[in-house]
Amino acid sequence: LIYCYRKPKTKRAKRFLEKREPKLKENTKNAMLIKGGNANLTVTEVLKDIYAVKKPFAVLYKKKNITRPFEDQTSLEFFSKKSDCSLFLFGSHNKKRPNNLVIGRMFDYHVLDMIELGVEKFVSLKDVKNSKCPEGTKPMLIFAGDMFDGNEEYRRLKSLLIDFFRGPSVPSIRLAGLEYVLHFTALDGKIYMRSYKVLLKKSGCKIPRIELEEMGPSLDLVMRRTHLASDDLYKLSLKQPKALKPKKKKNISHDVFGTTYGRIHMQKQDLSKLQTRKMKGLKKRPAEKSAEDGGASPKKSKSG
Repeated sequence: LIYCYRKPKTKRAKRFLEKREPKLKENTKNAMLIKGGNANLTVTEVLKDIYAVKKPFAVLYKKKNITRPFEDQTSLEFFSKKSDCSLFLFGSHNKKRPNNLVIGRMFDYHVLDMIELGVEKFVSLKDVKNSKCPEGTKPMLIFAGDMFDGNEEYRRLKSLLIDFFRGPSVPSIRLAGLEYVLHFTALDGKIYMRSYKVLLKKSGCKIPRIELEEMGPSLDLVMRRTHLASDDLYKLSLKQPKALKPKKKKNISHDVFGTTYGRIHMQKQDLSKLQTRKMKGLKKRPAEKSAEDGGASPKKSKSG
């Protein structure tokens, strides 16, 4: 499959392509959810629930696609260009790898990282009868377990999950908007994914009492195969444009308390020419003026 670039013939097509051009501040990453050729009911329900959590920054492909990401990645790269998605979740099922999920991300429309996860236990959104969060709610991500910091594969999985679920970047937040929690726990070779709704209860003071109510979906996952980018390619994918890097400010320093000090360089000043207030007490006497003029005698006052 070959993706060809064509020159836009209409203004609408031109605007569409301009939105996809590289920018200093990129748009929120979109994810495509693809169902394999032999996906069963469990995998289908998992993809639907992840799509409900990820909306509106997700595209769900309902038709089955016969592809194997670890063997041939061309179809994933084609769908990535077609739907302008840099994240993907592929679901499949077979006897060797039952209830299989492949989560990954793209760099320059090529697969960067890819990790295969097996679903051992699944509780869907509809099975939990509690209230749900509105669509597009930005989640709070919590990671528990030493494996996420000690193991390279789990460390890359943590970075991948943050990329997948983080949502849009916002300049500020409000307390009522913190109502959705995604909790990931790595323990005994398994990853437990739980989602909760935050309930703000009365506490008798300004700070409310926090309670967590399970919302769904709930997944027990086990890591299978991995396809990780090399260190050089991973470092290249994290490179930022020069325009985004903060410029170093000269002659500015900070102390241990966070106070900012600025140094100003000025030319040498002649204080004798400094203009002062014209007060009677500051005026020069005739004798002082004559001394400055070279010793000339002052004018005699007119006699009465």
